[in-house]
Amino acid sequence: MNCIINTSSMVPIYEQIMDQIKAMILNGELKENELLPSVRILAKELKISALTVKKAYDLLEEEGFTVTVHGKGTYVAQTNTELLLEEHRKQVEADLEKAIQKGRRCGLKDEEIRSLFEIILEG
Repeated sequence: MNCIINTSSMVPIYEQIMDQIKAMILNGELKENELLPSVRILAKELKISALTVKKAYDLLEEEGFTVTVHGKGTYVAQTNTELLLEEHRKQVEADLEKAIQKGRRCGLKDEEIRSLFEIILEG
């Protein structure tokens, strides 16, 4: 699996792993029922603690992205289109929030930011 860990990032390593696996699932790089690397193998590849990988895998399962079969491994869950749509919404919301914050830092008023969004939406 092609995960890249940024040790100087303020984002915890388990979140970096989760975000990258979610992205691979959302863009189709990881398919339904595909087996993920074992916790030990991924930990060894990334040169991190197995507990960190386990935490990422457990949280991915809680969010419905993966399913763990005891003794067999962790698999990509069957596609839940509503879950995928919600994840996309969260990503767009985060990007919009960043844009609003940048606009405010540049001295734009909220009404000016709204006008910009409307202009962009009109295309």
